[in-house]
Order: sequence, then C-alpha cells, then structure tokens
Amino acid sequence: MKKIIGPFTQILPLTGLPLKGALKDEQLHLIANGGVLVDNGLIVETGDFNELRKANPSTPTEEIQTGHVLLPGFIDCHTHICFGGNRAKDYAMRIAGKTYLEIAKAGGGIWDTVTQTRAADEATLVNSLVQRANRHLAEGVTTIEVKSGYGLSLEEELKQLRAIKTASVQTKAKLIATCLAAHMVPKDFTGSQEEYLQHIVDDLLPVIKQEKLTNRVDIFIEQSAINVENALIYLKKAKQMGFDITVHADQFTTGGCAVAVAVGAVSADHLEASGEHEIELLADSNIVAVTLPGASMGLGMPYAPARNLLNAGACLAIASDWNPGSAPMGDLLMQAAVMSASEKLSAAEVFAGLTFRAASALKIEGGILAPGMPADMQAYPCADYREILYYQGKLKPNKIWIGGNDPMTQ
Repeated sequence: MKKIIGPFTQILPLTGLPLKGALKDEQLHLIANGGVLVDNGLIVETGDFNELRKANPSTPTEEIQTGHVLLPGFIDCHTHICFGGNRAKDYAMRIAGKTYLEIAKAGGGIWDTVTQTRAADEATLVNSLVQRANRHLAEGVTTIEVKSGYGLSLEEELKQLRAIKTASVQTKAKLIATCLAAHMVPKDFTGSQEEYLQHIVDDLLPVIKQEKLTNRVDIFIEQSAINVENALIYLKKAKQMGFDITVHADQFTTGGCAVAVAVGAVSADHLEASGEHEIELLADSNIVAVTLPGASMGLGMPYAPARNLLNAGACLAIASDWNPGSAPMGDLLMQAAVMSASEKLSAAEVFAGLTFRAASALKIEGGILAPGMPADMQAYPCADYREILYYQGKLKPNKIWIGGNDPMTQ
C-alpha cells in the first residue's frame, strides 16, 4: 500500500555516510518537517512532508503527532537469544568475585545453558525466542541475528536452527540465523577438538544447507573454546561449502582477528582484547568490527577499543550479544549509549554502528532511509536526535514500522 508517513520534526536518513572510519555529527543529513513516501514495503522518497503531500495528492497519509525524530530501525548483528533457562546463579557468583573458570567448575558457564537448552523442546525455544525478539522489536530493533551454539550435537543444533526458522514467521522482527555449533567442544563428545569440528563439517553443515536453515557459520576462538589452528582449518572448509563466516574474536586473548582476516570473514565480533596489531588488521580489511558492550557490562570487562578502531579506519558495528550468561540485559540502545560515553563515540558513529554498518556485518540491505530500501523505521518522542543518546537508553521509540506498517497491530 502506498502512503506518506509524517510529519517528523527531524528525519535522520543516515545516507551519504562512509562505511568505514570515524564520523562527525556535522556529516549527518537532517530533514526538518520530514515525511516518507512508502510503497509495497519500500521507501520511495524522503523529503519535506508538505512537498511530498503536494506531489502525491491522492496518496493517503499516516499522520504523526508533532515532536518526533525518525531513524532507520536498529539492526542487532550479534545475539544468542535462542536458549533455554537462565544463568542467574552464574551472575551472582561473578559479582561475588568468582572467575570464569571457577564458575564453569561449579557447573555454570556455556555448558549449563547447553544442558537447559537441550532439555527444552523446540516449541518452548520458539516461544521464548519470539518473546525476546518482540521485546527487541518494541525497542526499535527491526532485524536480529540469532545464533545456535547451545545444542552442540547434530540433533540439538538442528533443533535450535529449526526453532529460529519457525520463530521467524511468528514475529514481525526479521531474524537471521547463524550456526555456532563450534561454540565449544561438548563435554559428552568422545573425540578430539579436531574430530568434533570435522563432525560438524561432515554431518551438520550439509543438513543445514539442504534445509536452508542458514548460510552463516560462526566460531568461538579462545583458549577455553576452539584454538586458532583448528579454527582456521574448520572455517576454510565451511567457506568452501559456501557459508559466510563470522568469528568470535579476541574476547579474552588475541588470535581470532588474524583468523578472521585469513579466511575473509564478514565480521569479527567482541575484540575486547584487541591491540594495535589487531586494530590495524581490521582497518586494512573489509571485515566489520562488531563491538559488544553488553558483554563488557555483564562481565565487568573493558569495552572493545571502539574509538581506536574508528580512528584507524575500520568499519564499526555495535551489537547486544544478548545471551543468558555474559550479556543477559539485551538493551541494545542503552548499551550503545553508555559505551559511547566511555569510548567517546559521536552520535553519528553510534547510529551508523546500529544501522547500515551493522547491516554490512550481515550482508543485507538496509539501515538507511533511502529509495529502494526497506521501510523499517522507528520514531522517538523528542524534537532533537541528540536526546536519544542523552537519555542513555531510557528514551524508547513509541512508533515502529516494518515495511512501512506497524508490526504491533498487524
């Protein structure tokens, strides 16, 4: 259906900005008293509201009350929101001073979530995933990447990925699945790390291809998970099978960025431990550097070097890492706003990292309000875009559109 939506006090289309490097707020294009012409789910034109109405006199208008700022919908390019149970016990132990290894030895950590996710049936995973996706959508996140990785067996990884596929038709949020079967070697696998990864290549990835569950593969490269040497071999095989690659890199120790560059990954995510060498590697590549401030908050760790990555010329995206262990909050805007104060990121850099630069990490179109782009948008009840980050996540959008329609009423 063709319609004009507006007027908005300000529209930030986020057009005309580079994909890589630092940004200043002065580079932002603002449309005052703006409107958006939408047709068949896509943006036809943005511009002055009155001019759009004059040029399209027979087109119906969706009237917006005065005092709203319009942005593209946020794109969360790294989450783990398909899981069973919770890890509140882990969090209590962490804030009491226990280490990651101590928590794992006490029965916590990733394996605890694996156990709880395996115990949940597919319908339960679908229902909980839809609830989390809808909460994200209500907070302006219109596209959400969702990883497996809490099954860690052929049957259980397929259960997770099938749950994501089913959930994608039960929520208006756009879900993009990623296979993270290489999250860690499961405790009940009797072979070596190399044998587990080969098992994924031989037995899991072909089924994923056949059922068209995802074209993305992720891996957790860390001393406690998958080592650099085995990760490189595994990712090369996955890429030969036609999968896009993303990497959990440099969360606690370095090494993951070099693997990401070597295999031509789409993104390298986490980066809390990245130093000058890793920053240079990412800046000299076309890999999207994905920072995850929610994990830093949840673990009490420093943020990834977002400012230095941008200054070096990298493409920086910001994602929530919403998961039951290290990042249970899942409030993407709040996390980005708080990190921006610590890392000294401009509003332009934050909004770019939550929209079109995050879209690049998923190899999708979107994240800008331009002709031909999906009309996935959000409006905030304020008169100045700077208020959105000023309130550090407490100001939420009160109007969301997916394809130009309100997903909450469809």
